[in-house]
Amino acid sequence: MSNDAVNKTRRNLIIGTSVVGAVGAVGAAVPFVGSWYPSAKAKAAGAPVKVNISKIEPGAMITVEWRGKPVYVVRRTQAALDGLKKVEGLLSDIQSEKSTQPQYAKNPERAVNKEFAILLGICTHLGCAPMFRPEVGAADLGGDKWQGGFFCPCHGSKYDLAGRVYSGMPAPLNLEIPPHKYESEFVVVIGEEQEA
Repeated sequence: MSNDAVNKTRRNLIIGTSVVGAVGAVGAAVPFVGSWYPSAKAKAAGAPVKVNISKIEPGAMITVEWRGKPVYVVRRTQAALDGLKKVEGLLSDIQSEKSTQPQYAKNPERAVNKEFAILLGICTHLGCAPMFRPEVGAADLGGDKWQGGFFCPCHGSKYDLAGRVYSGMPAPLNLEIPPHKYESEFVVVIGEEQEA
């Protein structure tokens, strides 16, 4: 074998090895670089959620999921709104000074549209899911002092229909109000801020 044949074979071997190495490096780099970007599941977990609230009956509640957490949407009747005033003397944080809600929901109804309460369904004590108890005068919840609201079965915390916590409860704060905006009269986007 001549030197030219050996050099040509050596050169082909070096080129072939380099090409295979480059393909391998690209093959390893693509998943690595791809791991820097959030997965579709991660994007979906933080994405805003659109909710059509037109079909919620007055006095009823639906639960939707946003960021893996339950969000309660309650359609309050006029009687329920009147009941909010009746329990104010029993509440811990009436004006929601210590609690978490967007500025546009910092009012007695804690809502953009007072007919609809939009609340994070997580007790502010230890994170249980409070139960919707809309019936007025429930004997197990205080009789005539109960105007409807939420009851946490884990440790007994009670909230009114605006998510405001009653005094003397284990829960220290009102239920959180997630950011939300009305896209139309009956379509709410949970996870996006209402414009002022």
